[in-house]
Amino acid sequence: MAQPSPAGELNAVNLETALLEQWAAEKTFQASIDRRRTNAPFIFLEGPPTANGKPGIHHVVARTFKDLVCRWKAMEGFLVERKGGWDTHGLPVEIEVQKRLDLMSNEAIEAFGMAEFNQACRESVWTYEAAWREMTERMAYWVDLDNPYVTLHNDYVESAWWALKQMFDKGLLYRGHKVLPYCPQTGTSYSSHEVALGYKEVEEPSVYVKFKLADEDASILAWTTTPWTLPGNVGLAVGPEVTYVRCRIKEAAGEAWTGAGGADVGEEIILAKDLMKEVLRHHVDIIEEFPGSSLVGRAYEPLFPEAVPRGDSDTAWTVLAADWVTTTDGTGVVHTAVMYGEDDYNLGMDAGLPAHHTVAMDGSFVTGTHPELDGRYVKDCDESIIALLSAPKGSNGTGPNSGLLYREKDYLHDYPHCWRTDHPLLYYAMDSWFVRMTAVKENLLKFNDQVEWAPDWVGEGRFGEWLRNVKDWAISRERYWGTPLPVWRTEHGEMKCVGSIKELQEEVAKAVAAGIENPPCPDDVDLHRPIVDGFTLVSDSGEPMQREPFVMDCWFDSGCAPFAQWHHPFDNESTFNASFPVDYICEGVDQTRGWFYTLLAVSATVFDDMAYKRCLSLGLILDAEGKKMSKSRGNIVDPWDHFNREGADATRWYMVTAGAPWNPMKFDPNGVRETYAKMFLTMWNVYKFHADYAALDGFDPNAQTVPVDQRSALDRWVLSRLHTVATEYHEQFTNWQFHKACRDLEEFMVNDVSNWYVRRSRRRLWDEADSHDKLSCQHTLHEVLETVCRLMAPVSPFMVDQIHRNLTGASVHTADWPLGVPGTLDGATADAWDETAAKATAHLPPHDAALEQTMALVRELAEAGRRIRIDGGRRQRLPCAQGWIVAGPDLSEFHDLLAEELNVEAIQIETDLDRFQRIELAPNFRALAPKARADVNNVANAIRNADDPEALLASINDGGAEVLGVMIEPADVEVKRVERQGFAAQTVNSESDSDTVQVSLVLDMNDTPALLSKGMARDIVRRVQAKRKDMDLEIEATIDLEIWLANAPAMDPDDVQWVATETRAAACVFHGSKDQPPTDAEHFEVDGATVHFIVS
Repeated sequence: MAQPSPAGELNAVNLETALLEQWAAEKTFQASIDRRRTNAPFIFLEGPPTANGKPGIHHVVARTFKDLVCRWKAMEGFLVERKGGWDTHGLPVEIEVQKRLDLMSNEAIEAFGMAEFNQACRESVWTYEAAWREMTERMAYWVDLDNPYVTLHNDYVESAWWALKQMFDKGLLYRGHKVLPYCPQTGTSYSSHEVALGYKEVEEPSVYVKFKLADEDASILAWTTTPWTLPGNVGLAVGPEVTYVRCRIKEAAGEAWTGAGGADVGEEIILAKDLMKEVLRHHVDIIEEFPGSSLVGRAYEPLFPEAVPRGDSDTAWTVLAADWVTTTDGTGVVHTAVMYGEDDYNLGMDAGLPAHHTVAMDGSFVTGTHPELDGRYVKDCDESIIALLSAPKGSNGTGPNSGLLYREKDYLHDYPHCWRTDHPLLYYAMDSWFVRMTAVKENLLKFNDQVEWAPDWVGEGRFGEWLRNVKDWAISRERYWGTPLPVWRTEHGEMKCVGSIKELQEEVAKAVAAGIENPPCPDDVDLHRPIVDGFTLVSDSGEPMQREPFVMDCWFDSGCAPFAQWHHPFDNESTFNASFPVDYICEGVDQTRGWFYTLLAVSATVFDDMAYKRCLSLGLILDAEGKKMSKSRGNIVDPWDHFNREGADATRWYMVTAGAPWNPMKFDPNGVRETYAKMFLTMWNVYKFHADYAALDGFDPNAQTVPVDQRSALDRWVLSRLHTVATEYHEQFTNWQFHKACRDLEEFMVNDVSNWYVRRSRRRLWDEADSHDKLSCQHTLHEVLETVCRLMAPVSPFMVDQIHRNLTGASVHTADWPLGVPGTLDGATADAWDETAAKATAHLPPHDAALEQTMALVRELAEAGRRIRIDGGRRQRLPCAQGWIVAGPDLSEFHDLLAEELNVEAIQIETDLDRFQRIELAPNFRALAPKARADVNNVANAIRNADDPEALLASINDGGAEVLGVMIEPADVEVKRVERQGFAAQTVNSESDSDTVQVSLVLDMNDTPALLSKGMARDIVRRVQAKRKDMDLEIEATIDLEIWLANAPAMDPDDVQWVATETRAAACVFHGSKDQPPTDAEHFEVDGATVHFIVS
């Protein structure tokens, strides 16, 4: 331990920036790890951000909770190594580069050069790396950014290839289709992120189409807003439980009919009953009603018979059941074109419909669709398709004479457009690679059940529901910058998956031996496009194999982080085995279907194991009004505004205390300022009070100890409270209730320590002579501050380190957790340890529950005294002659403290509350009115104003008393007890282990000259002390004091001397009432008296 130095004034920003330099020079982060090098590990996995975008306030929130848990576990004695990471592949990187280089199509990228484009992407990912590092270091998020894992590094990509090879060999990786928004002009499919960039409101034709049943003269009506998909129709979907009707047209449509389409009288059409009014433009007779299930299996005639080959499908052009069909719009029947909608595709695959494209990759109809459509851009064909459907007998020549179009309607809606070309996107079934997640569904659910989720309802609800409805993972992307899919394929479908550089070299060598030319494949071959595209392999049957031209979903990259960061299985086998599954991950709730899922998906398919044991899912961050932050709203919060004003400590503490981590956080900049003022200034002032006096007195915490049981009740109480609060704080940490823990600790520091203990202890340190009591107070403050510093350190690491270093000579970040260090125990793991042995390593002061209860009552009585003064209009510094405690436990040990706190001359115990009370009688009009009749008010006033209410009550209770000729009985009056003149009382509840007792405080409110003098003296001292503070005087500095009083009570000489002593006045002069104060004297008024004073 060290002898404390004076604290000085708090400048949070300067303190934090100086500590950052000190930590860097001393390598404090590394020291905190090395100190626990031989202990049980706690494995944290960093979710890798992309450094081609600036960090924001939401990143500060996430990193605060990551850092908090890691620091806490390190203080618990665990070895917590924290490897940074960077997500460097994927769409955001490509978009940034495309915009910068004005490359708005795949053709443009390939003309520019794929190698050059990918090199630009490689450089782009580090654009804001310095900003990320600066933010990370400034907020004191301790993570190793000097040796991070990077998803573009060859070692990482090779591990990802190995994982794909495991999936391939297990039969979990397969080739299929995925419907994606696709731009024919750029030849690129888009993610939801890109689609969101280009929505436009457009008005387009929507059509209600007749699908004529094959076995009778009736047509099923279906609606679509994309007429270009109709040539690809192969099915109709109905809701099995939806009620449908068969209607017969009974008269021609009126003149209000506009647009193409129609129906002849006598035609029969089928649609959902609930949508008849919305859809039909004819008067009809309902022939029958039936559920959708009765339509299932019915065959109908194709609209464009030559467009889609039936193949071996026996369900093509039939009605299918689909639970997702509703009657919110359309006709209650959904036209199904397998290759042009996600629901269509999934239904088609389940039902065995033919999967055939009628649209080429350039957005034109393929040859053979229809002579009037072949080769034309689909979005230019709406009118042609409408005309074909409207022709007599319709587009297939077998429909009704009125054609196959019932009606046309313009439809205004938001439709996605290409953000590059402004052309409308097509939903298009693209070749894609999938991981067969449905095959491991049960394991996904099993592993998820083993994860400790915070909050638990994310794992059980949102994430669990996602897993229960898991779909196969579309893992490939038609992109350039990413981990290339390591699958090579022949024209006839033979495939090989390569799982390492060595394997690639071996396969290239085989191909070269078979006569296929290949570029060199060195040990450091770049595993990116276009390098890997240049290798042609050979199949087992001797055919050339080209790499499938896809890169991996970048979420797959980050899902490989637990093992790829160590280059598993090629290096660091023991490191990986000791760190998998990881113990803790933490990200925003938006990662439920992102990183949280891909980590589990990869680990379940590759390792048949869980990826992580604990997951903290954070809520979204909103502005102070609960609105989403965005640049357009102008409500983005720059974390540096707060780092440079209140500091990172206050910012982090505010974020943790604002609410449960998983709830949306309404970030209020004013809240950070309030946090700084309430928690950190209070903490610093308590520390300054201790440190300044400790330095002045040469206090050495090791030189002369005072056992706790030999200290005052006030000392023992605050130490017991510290024990209670620290224990609850730890329990709340273990239950992820960080917000409650920190709020309780803040309450302890502000109300228990500062507002009560320090305020009640100030005089103990003012004594210039050393004493047992003074030493006890110093030790107590020292122990409280040291423990609180350690408790706060995981949340707000700066100020507490400064305090801890001054008090102990060592950084708080190499100190032990006050509640014990289980990580140091033999046989301990991050999941289990010997609880008894762990408790034995705790360092907390003794606990005294009874003393805490007693002090709680004392403080309640003190508060009751303040309320009495407020109610009675008596200022706090004007003493009362006496106070009495009526009932309750024995508080004699605290009478002196209470007397000073209540500002009374003496506290006594009284058993009879009646001594301070008198009774008041009030009439009970309900009982009295029938007796007194017209005289009821006169009788009531007589009862109310009785000269001797107690005698009157005695007579009433003794058989009745006559008042103005009316016999008054007990039921005719209400009895109230009120304080006697000159006394005031309040009653509080005293809680004990077994009972609740009411305790009353009574104050004598009468004034005497002596009390008035003392009151004036205390008001003067308060004003002068405030002036000393404004003048920034040292504690021991003396002053000269002059005072002028007007309309004030006479001052007792003892009170005059007390003023001089309390203010450290070397000269203290009270001028006569006739003397006039100088014009520059300060003044204040109290209870009609005016006081002028000068401090020099």
